[in-house]
Amino acid sequence: MTSVYPLEVKIQVPNGDEWNQKTGLFINNEFIYSDKKELIEVENPGNGTTICSVYLADKSDVNKAVRAAKNTYETEWKHFSGQKRSNILLKIANLIRKNSSHLADLEALESGKPKNNNAIGDVLHTADVFEYFAGLAVTAKSGRTIETEPSKFTYTIMEPYGVCGAVIAWNFPCSTFGWKTAPCLAAGNTIVVKTSELTPLSALYICELAKEAGLPAGCLNVTCGKGTTAGAALSEHPDVMKVSFTGSTNVGRIIQSSASVNLKACTLECGGKSPLVVYDDADLEQSIKWAAFGIFFNKGEICTASSRIYVQDTIYDAFLKRFVEYVKSTFVQGDQFTEGVNVGPQISKAQRDRILGYIKTGVKEGARLLTGGSTPENLADSKGYFLSPTILADCNQQMRVVKEEIFGPVVTVSRFHTDEEAIKLSNDTNYGLAAYVFTKNLERSQKFITGVESGQVFVNITFAADYRVPFGGYKMSGRGRELGEAGLAAFQQVKAVHINLGATL
Repeated sequence: MTSVYPLEVKIQVPNGDEWNQKTGLFINNEFIYSDKKELIEVENPGNGTTICSVYLADKSDVNKAVRAAKNTYETEWKHFSGQKRSNILLKIANLIRKNSSHLADLEALESGKPKNNNAIGDVLHTADVFEYFAGLAVTAKSGRTIETEPSKFTYTIMEPYGVCGAVIAWNFPCSTFGWKTAPCLAAGNTIVVKTSELTPLSALYICELAKEAGLPAGCLNVTCGKGTTAGAALSEHPDVMKVSFTGSTNVGRIIQSSASVNLKACTLECGGKSPLVVYDDADLEQSIKWAAFGIFFNKGEICTASSRIYVQDTIYDAFLKRFVEYVKSTFVQGDQFTEGVNVGPQISKAQRDRILGYIKTGVKEGARLLTGGSTPENLADSKGYFLSPTILADCNQQMRVVKEEIFGPVVTVSRFHTDEEAIKLSNDTNYGLAAYVFTKNLERSQKFITGVESGQVFVNITFAADYRVPFGGYKMSGRGRELGEAGLAAFQQVKAVHINLGATL
């Protein structure tokens, strides 16, 4: 008999932690082999070695997961009270906190995030998300009464869609899993999640915690698969009534097109090329620190990265000088489990090479490379996918590095003259996910807020996603919102009820 890869393997990380990691598909509360038993290796981008392999799902596996989700929705989950759903979600939140160190190990291991100042924050944020939506679950189906004629009683009910699909990204595998799964279950739906084939491990670990928390079999199903197979099967499936996606704009287009087969509802959180404007009255030191954090946090692999900086001409040279000094002195690269490291490796060799190609193109088009642009000297012999934080100055709107999402630790810096020009430059993009402005002038900030075409605006601060606040974009950055009350509403549909209290024809 031919041996097959096990459904559980032991994993150990450099800090000495070890645990048994599930490798199968999670369907109906069981870890199982995929039908074709096809495997994919999960890589540690810090050293290029294989962590383990996991089973890849195809259409038949997705069909199996959807059947399980539909059966549980019809027979169990939709009949649960809001309080009962809330209790289970709260248990999941507590179990994530209890196991946060292992989950942070996984986040660091498979995505390259430094464990102690990046990965652990993502995990604890995920626990907060489950806890928040546990609170909203209690009254999730509540609607409102609407005053109409005296002879009518009119009200609304918030109802779940049924079976929902989620396609999550590799850059925040734990967080995006929570952003979709928690509100979906809180609203009374069941869910089938397709993880990225690059980072499936944290989601599989949370499945164990969900089972331990008492989540009924079939409520949560997780498959690892390629977008062209498992992703397509999920977005096209006629029994999936809602799909939530996080990833590139190009794939978002495909998801929306596939979802049209049964007009399923879509939430699409896609790419970004977010502007950061520094006015001449801003606190220079603080704007420099926040700007650096906004692009180099999570090694630039973040859709809301402040990747286009616009500095008013009167402070442009002073900003650049201090910005370069700060970046060189602040960011330390290395293995994601090494104390003091705050910038890890890129997710893959292909992604690092893609970023290097953009830097080369930027310089060719006239950008001035001030720092970065290569692997750090101390890591030159490393087999990891490291790339130094990179600053390209004197950029213009025609450059590819300004127009296209690079998704790495590369920032462009340009100058502007007037307030009107700052807003015009900020809006000169197909994206509209986030925008950042630094000024001490309240009127100036309000003018920017109302003028910029973006789903989120941050004043004197960079990336600050909060589970209580709606998250989403304008234009090609997507549609719909996640997090906050809007995140719950995204997994609900409104039913209007009209009751005749005595009117006759």
